[in-house]
Amino acid sequence: MTPEADRPRRSALYMPATNARAIAKARTLACDVVILDLEDAVAPDMKTAARHAAADAVRAGGFGSRELVVRVNAPDTPWGADDLAMVADARPDAVLLPKVRAAAELGAVAAPVPLWVMVETPAAALAIAGIAAVPGVAALVLGLNDLAEATGIHPGADRLPFQPLMLQAVLAARAHGVAVLDGVTNAIDDPALFAAEAAQARRFGFDGKTLIHPSQVAPCNAAFSPSPEEIARAMRIVAAFDDPAAADRGAIRVGGEMVERLHLARARRTLAQRP
Repeated sequence: MTPEADRPRRSALYMPATNARAIAKARTLACDVVILDLEDAVAPDMKTAARHAAADAVRAGGFGSRELVVRVNAPDTPWGADDLAMVADARPDAVLLPKVRAAAELGAVAAPVPLWVMVETPAAALAIAGIAAVPGVAALVLGLNDLAEATGIHPGADRLPFQPLMLQAVLAARAHGVAVLDGVTNAIDDPALFAAEAAQARRFGFDGKTLIHPSQVAPCNAAFSPSPEEIARAMRIVAAFDDPAAADRGAIRVGGEMVERLHLARARRTLAQRP
């Protein structure tokens, strides 16, 4: 079993819970996370059917090592309470909560599984550190489409207006030991844009990215997997600290650079994330 802190979350694919074929396909894809969506991808008159389909999919299993998450409707919607009741009964790996505005809201969510939280409202963006600190929260997920709509922000290809939030999201996640995932790329026919966003997110320190189409899985996994050079460097660092001569040393020389034990911890995480 992969330790929770090292569990790969490079690619998290949203699948409409009403689409049985999509869910069946998700069981065969190389994504690390499958998110069964009851919210944005489901029309109001299909919400109940989507809830039952998600429950059936969770109970049927067959997702292998993929983490299975259900994105429910917000608790203050007509469907939210029933969605959460289903989650409590079916027990997916986690529940993704949308439209959160404040950390205090999470205390009222009775979910017996880890909480993933969408950061997609202006209030959530301002409260991100407090949200990450709430017991039971396991991941932050950026929802930049909703945030752009709510604020009037025009992200542009470089997402410059959102870069401060991206940094704050990573800092909050690392401060409180939770995962953090980048938002989706809507342009499914623009692989260059997807590659640029994925590379940007990895540079910022995100664990992975949320996806809306299976074609994005392979490039996403590649973007968030350590390169051969990173793996080789990590192996050198681990080997050097495993040498009995380094047992009582906090810093040693490896390949022409000084590395400390904090680099050892990161090297081990790198090796755990090898494809």
